[in-house]
Amino acid sequence: MKNNTIQEIQILYPNKVTSSGFYIRSSKHSNTAFQSIFNPHTISIQEEFKVLYLNRANKIIGSYDGFRGGITGVAVDPRIIFSIALKCLAVGLVVAHNHPSGNVNPSQEDKDLTKRLIKAGQLLDIQVLDHLILVPDGAYFSFADEGLM
Repeated sequence: MKNNTIQEIQILYPNKVTSSGFYIRSSKHSNTAFQSIFNPHTISIQEEFKVLYLNRANKIIGSYDGFRGGITGVAVDPRIIFSIALKCLAVGLVVAHNHPSGNVNPSQEDKDLTKRLIKAGQLLDIQVLDHLILVPDGAYFSFADEGLM
């Protein structure tokens, strides 16, 4: 007879996550934070998608930059974004991606992704505060500022 063993899943939250000294109060603050983590040498070459995780006071806990694409797009998995949010006990997040073309306007795909992230966040009680589109010259588009959140 074969031994059928079901492994127990353990969830541990070691207190290794510490907040930065940076608060998100506006799209300008978000842009400043994202400009510090986007590589200025590749922002005009390939699309990347990054996330800032926030505590209850909108203080940055940390960032995630695991999504890299090509010249015209990047695949983003909301499950990864929110699994990290849950792991670090974030209550809010801000997302951003770049358009290497320099076109700051959101595509329909950008708008659809934003809606999906907001909906997923609502289910988990994690607020998606903004989605920024950055371009190489430093300009940005804020979904929150434009009333698209």
